[in-house]
Amino acid sequence: MTAQQLARDAGLSPAQISQIEHGNSDPSLDALRRIARALGTPLFDFFSESEDGPVRVVREDERMVVRTPRGGLSYSRVSPGSGRLEVLMGELAPGAASSEEPWAHAPSEECVLVLAGTLTLEVNGEEVELAAGDSAYFASAHPHRFLNRTEAVVRFTLSVTPPSY
Repeated sequence: MTAQQLARDAGLSPAQISQIEHGNSDPSLDALRRIARALGTPLFDFFSESEDGPVRVVREDERMVVRTPRGGLSYSRVSPGSGRLEVLMGELAPGAASSEEPWAHAPSEECVLVLAGTLTLEVNGEEVELAAGDSAYFASAHPHRFLNRTEAVVRFTLSVTPPSY
């Protein structure tokens, strides 16, 4: 795939792709998602290191972290990556959303478990409020996003299979 094709498929300009490719620009989470979708690879695979063995340990202080440009959302990968299951630890700042608009992606299944705070899950235009200890399961092919309509940080885990964008 050429940089021109990637730009077209990701809905980004060739200049943006070039800047990212040459390390002259730090892409936003949205841009990374678009590139991952265009390449057909899970987002966190951009940062993974392959490792063999029957047990893979991810130390808390060595987790890979991805943050939105304005800092409202961060994900740290709890699972080692390159497997059939991706587990993320998420933190959503007060008043923040995981994306400006709900979005759908590759046919995956997701399960979110709220650890602290109150999380609003929007799927297909319907909202469900989840308190600490609550969980929800949904197909990622449905447009969805997470919202924090409270004044406290929301902490949650998100399991996705197979890993997607």
